[in-house]
Amino acid sequence: MADRPNIVLIMADQWRGDCLSVAGHPVVHTPYLDQLALRGALFSRAYSATPTCIPARAGLYTGLSQRTHGRVGYQDGVLWDYPITIAGEFTRHGYQTQAIGKMHVYPERSQMGFQNVILHDGFLHYARRHAKSLDLVDDYIPWLRMHLGRDADYFEHGVNCNSYVVRPWDKDEYLHPTNFVVTQAIDFLRRRDPRKPFFLFLSFHRPHPPYDPPAWALEMYLDREMPDVPVGDWASVFDDYAQPLKPDCFVGEIDPFLLHRARAGYYGHITHIDHQINRFLEALADYDVDKNTYICFLADHGEMLGDHHLFRKAYPYEGSARVPMILAGPEDSGIVANAVYDQVVELRDVMPTLLDCAGLPIPDSVEGKSFLPIARGEGVEWRPYLHGEHTILNQSLQYVTDGHEKYVWLSGTGHEQLFNLDEDPQELHNLARDPKYRGRVEYWRQILIRELEGREEGFTDGKRLIPGRPVRRCLAHLRKRVGLE
Repeated sequence: MADRPNIVLIMADQWRGDCLSVAGHPVVHTPYLDQLALRGALFSRAYSATPTCIPARAGLYTGLSQRTHGRVGYQDGVLWDYPITIAGEFTRHGYQTQAIGKMHVYPERSQMGFQNVILHDGFLHYARRHAKSLDLVDDYIPWLRMHLGRDADYFEHGVNCNSYVVRPWDKDEYLHPTNFVVTQAIDFLRRRDPRKPFFLFLSFHRPHPPYDPPAWALEMYLDREMPDVPVGDWASVFDDYAQPLKPDCFVGEIDPFLLHRARAGYYGHITHIDHQINRFLEALADYDVDKNTYICFLADHGEMLGDHHLFRKAYPYEGSARVPMILAGPEDSGIVANAVYDQVVELRDVMPTLLDCAGLPIPDSVEGKSFLPIARGEGVEWRPYLHGEHTILNQSLQYVTDGHEKYVWLSGTGHEQLFNLDEDPQELHNLARDPKYRGRVEYWRQILIRELEGREEGFTDGKRLIPGRPVRRCLAHLRKRVGLE
């Protein structure tokens, strides 16, 4: 056991796939994640199949597709009872396993196979409303009160957790939730069992709102010139849902001043996290465990951030569904340094990949695939496309993509979209109604029909897609298993 490598999984919440300076972002600066990518593999077409916190994490924790884990939308309060999880496998094989930060499961203290969890899920309305005491569902609160007094709270600045409103962090930087995660991770390195390898999950709540980065990080971007947000020739399809005056709107064209501040707050969070990740990586070296450690950095989903007049997540578009993905390892890991791969990888692939890094068996239940061979530059047969979906705005937004083209179907109206991601990475032009692309639309439509055949919603009869069907956030087999039906 002592020879097995350590595994560190770092997840950020709501971090767009394009928001790395190493990936060419024109504004954001991520020097330390850039450095990690330069010594490892960057996956430029990594996606979240179900791009909100809860269903995305179901795929990450279990290695299952949404059709199997049953979460196709965001719904709090649904029991997590999956028998095989990534942490459970590492624990079963003798690893010391620790999660720090956001888990977003129910009940909140569910360990999901970890031996220990230090919890901070952010301002979860559901948890706050049903918990007898906030201390029971959030370890950050008692830690903060230990420093500031018994009445301290991280909501004292009044900025909501899904809002585009921005203000700088109102306390000392070391008390920020981002710093808390890294402080606890460094303490884990101090107190871990040195005879065992470890699996450590660092899960940041930010850059998810509230947009409250430290003042220096916000100021870094407030005066920066930023390119206009992309607005596709199809964006009006969501106009019926526009509520631009709501600070937590899903759809709306907001005041350019407020949009600029929102982007500055979001980018400020990203740079702050980047610096704190470096703080943790330096601690790995200080404890002399860096040379035998794999590190995987990713996000659960992205953030539309005003693209196409959309905000938040759950959409099939690049801002919401595409995520960053970096894998780096020891010098003898075989991972090709400074390599970029465009295979379509997904969160369900992380469990088999990290088990593969550790030399552990991959359970038969896992539906994802290890992308470690890709990172090593080995020829490997990979999935031809990814099917993703999410219920939002009273319908299911379905998508399929191979990383070069993307087909989108809105179940409420039957509206179809086709994007050439190679020529139009910002998804500005919907090609679905252009007669020249009729064959491509039909090709992708048939793939989606096959993916949806037999589903309880009745989205297809096997020959055509059927719009207007009622949708649920959890599939029937999950609802029955956890007693919702």
